[in-house]
Parts: sequence; C-alpha cells; structure tokens
Amino acid sequence: MLNMLSLRSLTLLFSLCFVCLFASAETMTIHVFVALCDNKHQGIVPVPEKIGNGKDPRLNLYWGAGYGVKSFFKLKTDDWELVSSPESDNPYILERVLFKHATQDVYLLADAYDGERIKDCVEDFLLASNTQNTETVTYNGSSLSFGGSSDLVSYIGHDGLMEFSVDLEYIDPVSNGIDVIILACYSHDYFSPEIEQTGANPLLWTTHLMAPEAYTLKSAIDGWLLGESGKQIDERAAITYQKYQKCSLKGAHNLFTTGFN
Repeated sequence: MLNMLSLRSLTLLFSLCFVCLFASAETMTIHVFVALCDNKHQGIVPVPEKIGNGKDPRLNLYWGAGYGVKSFFKLKTDDWELVSSPESDNPYILERVLFKHATQDVYLLADAYDGERIKDCVEDFLLASNTQNTETVTYNGSSLSFGGSSDLVSYIGHDGLMEFSVDLEYIDPVSNGIDVIILACYSHDYFSPEIEQTGANPLLWTTHLMAPEAYTLKSAIDGWLLGESGKQIDERAAITYQKYQKCSLKGAHNLFTTGFN
C-alpha cells in the first residue's frame, strides 16, 4: 500500500511539474514602443497643445488621450487589465505600463517615450525587431522577457524616418523573425529597408497618412492571438480603422498592408 501511495504521489508530482513547465513555455509577450506626439520636436501637423506635449504622457494623443495606448487598453477594452507600472532604467521613457490579457497567458508592455527623443524610440524598436536589447520585467514573482525577446513588437507614433536616418548595427537575422506592427504614416515605405535588415516579419504597416491610435493596434493583436495570417490581420485592421475614422472601407483597405509586397 505504501509503495502504491508513493507511486501515485510521484505521478501526481510529475504531472504538476509538467503542467507548470508547459504553462511557462506558453507565456507570450508583446512590447509596444510609443513615441509621444510632440508639436515642438516632430514634423507633424500641430494638434491641440494639451495632447501634443511630448513631455506629458498624461494627456498625450498617443498615450493618455481617449485613443492613446494606455487609455484605450485600460479603459476601452475588457480583454486587458493594467497590472503594473514597472520602473525603467531608460531616461527617455516617461511612463511604462504592463497589461495582462484577461483569458490568455499574454503580457503587453508599453513604453511612452519623450516625444523629443523619437529617434531613440525608433532605434530601440528596430533593435528589438532584430532580437537585440532584451530586457526582463518581474511581475508576481515571474520574469517576463521583452525587447528583443518579445513575441511581437510594435511602434506607434509619427514616422520619424521621414526626417532622420538611423545607423544601427544589426546582428544576423534569425530564420523565424519577430512579428512587428508599425502604425505610422507611410511606414511600409520608410521602415522597409531597416525591417528587411532586422529579419523581422512585418504583420501590419501602412501605405499612406494615418492616425496611429490604439484601436488599430488592439484589433491587430486580437488577430495575432488567434493565429491569423497577415492578410486576415490586414482585413481586420481596415474594418476597425473604418469604424473609428468614419472613412470609406476601400480607403481603409488601401491604407494597410502586410509583408514586403
């Protein structure tokens, strides 16, 4: 009887360990790099002063305003819960927030960069796309990997590559690159040379002027979590953009693209 109980205990212990290991392996992370909208330091059509102050995340168009990344994911969706506001060693990150998906073991880290430091934001995003600049965030005793160790990285904001160039040293691309979403005006045209060098997989980017607001990002992430193809995510993004922007669906379809075509 004792041997039988010991065997059962060992079997149960093995099963629990296997479940824990499997759950850990299934954890996915998303890192969103947000260059705060900045009337003064970016070549944009000026927006109202309160939402165009690149040094104030609280009301910024791309962060604390109604459709900004922090506000939208915190207040306008039931899928994500704001669970932490981790500190960052990067002096150009003015605010950092960590979200947990409501039903899946997925975490989203969003960084609000000082709008004046948009070049640093773009460069950090590109290096992460190349599996560089990995970093760890601790939550509930668990270590979560972001930066270049993320499963998905995204850039949100003005297309700074319209105004400046970058000179980055990329490591040899891996065969199965990180998925990326780039919501900025004409991001396909301006980011393509760099993304090709990073080896990343462009799930969604743009061909025209656009409003890089969080509803499009959220919609694209929904499709990504479902394992949809780039074309399906493209379609999903267009429908969502048309809904919020009140534009034609044809125009929205023409705005988004996937891959390098």
